[in-house]
Amino acid sequence: MPSTTSPREARAGTAPSAGATAVVGLQWGDEGKGKIVHLMTERHDAVARYNGGANAGHSIVVKGERFALHLIPSGILHAGKPAVIGNGVVIDPDWLSKELDALHARGVDTSGLVISDRAHVVMPWHKAEDELRERWLAEGSLEPIGTTKRGIGPCYADKATRGTAIRMGDLVRPAYLRRRLESICPLKTAMLGSITAKGGQAVRYEAEVLAELASGWGERFGRYLRDTGAMLRGMIHAGKRVLFEGANATLLDVDHGTYPYVTSSSCAVHGVGPGAGVPPAAVGRVIGVVKAYSTRVGGGAMPTELVRTEAERELGAEIRQRGREFGTTTGRPRRVGWLDLVAVRYSAELNGTTGLAVMLLDVLAGVETLRVCVGYREAGGRPAGGFTPDGEWLSGVEAQYVDLKGFSQDVSKARRLSELPGEARAYLDLIERSVGCPIEFVSVGPDREQTIEV
Repeated sequence: MPSTTSPREARAGTAPSAGATAVVGLQWGDEGKGKIVHLMTERHDAVARYNGGANAGHSIVVKGERFALHLIPSGILHAGKPAVIGNGVVIDPDWLSKELDALHARGVDTSGLVISDRAHVVMPWHKAEDELRERWLAEGSLEPIGTTKRGIGPCYADKATRGTAIRMGDLVRPAYLRRRLESICPLKTAMLGSITAKGGQAVRYEAEVLAELASGWGERFGRYLRDTGAMLRGMIHAGKRVLFEGANATLLDVDHGTYPYVTSSSCAVHGVGPGAGVPPAAVGRVIGVVKAYSTRVGGGAMPTELVRTEAERELGAEIRQRGREFGTTTGRPRRVGWLDLVAVRYSAELNGTTGLAVMLLDVLAGVETLRVCVGYREAGGRPAGGFTPDGEWLSGVEAQYVDLKGFSQDVSKARRLSELPGEARAYLDLIERSVGCPIEFVSVGPDREQTIEV
């Protein structure tokens, strides 16, 4: 077991010198980052999203009213405060339109929205390619990645190849956009036609049709476009406090996640600099968000998944229902497992996490025995030295557990750690010791008020 020295004692008297804060997920996503971002927004001058696209979903409950956001930063619920979609985000304009319309219909002030003119646009061919590629993998000998089919990966790929990419700023330059579309459309038609050779109706992309569609996007979003990197740097240099909102999560990071079952962007704190256009050193505080158990959507190994016995599957289904573990973006049921502290410690170290937010503790009330993974064994029974971010390696390890007594009390009304039952506090203490990082927030219910701030 790790040292029993309290991380809070070890860090007493220290504070980050930089004013910006990042909120990142430490598991496979869906940890509850939106709630923490919303809670912390009132203490910051702006909120900026730096990665991902409409494949991410953040749910926030304010005074019993639930909001689901996908592209717009969670800070939008604070009227007038800058909510920035950074250059590292890929934007589906149709999805963004729906999201804005839904917020307007509920009376939300979206005047604070700012969009990077350098963010890349998810075009119709990106979504078509995403779906075709997943189908191709499913029909072949490889397991599909389990994407949302929202075109995120193909859009990031075009961003890297450059010649076939469209950026938000291009939408307000009609002549330039038309020239690009006249070059790109024949190529995308030919490429996707070859993928659909196994069957299905190939799509043909016409520059004239897409130019008209894109001009409508430009008319709607042109007023929101800015050089957001310059804006955020100016705020930081002026001593303003900026909150960076990560989408997806560390174990889905394209470089540091369980590859190849990952997303296509830099989800960890390393993505803040390139994804928002600010110096990485500006981030002095990193809040790592971790669910009190584990969930995962899509393909890839999950060592603690509750699937080995009928009793485990029943418990997993119960936790899924109680925790509303269905994708905010897709509605897909999430796979459920015990808390994996090997994976969480890896993510916390990778991100330089300064504080933890433990979410959905209330969901575990009534579980008689709480199992926590504190180690892995590889094939042949050899102890694994730690976490390796490789999907194939992870599929071959066996989780090693410690068992803690569960708690039966309803914790949803607790607002201090002292109001939690002893068994729940022991569970949190194990997380702190194993991860080596102090807990700053504990969520005991979906509403923002149902949060213990340590």
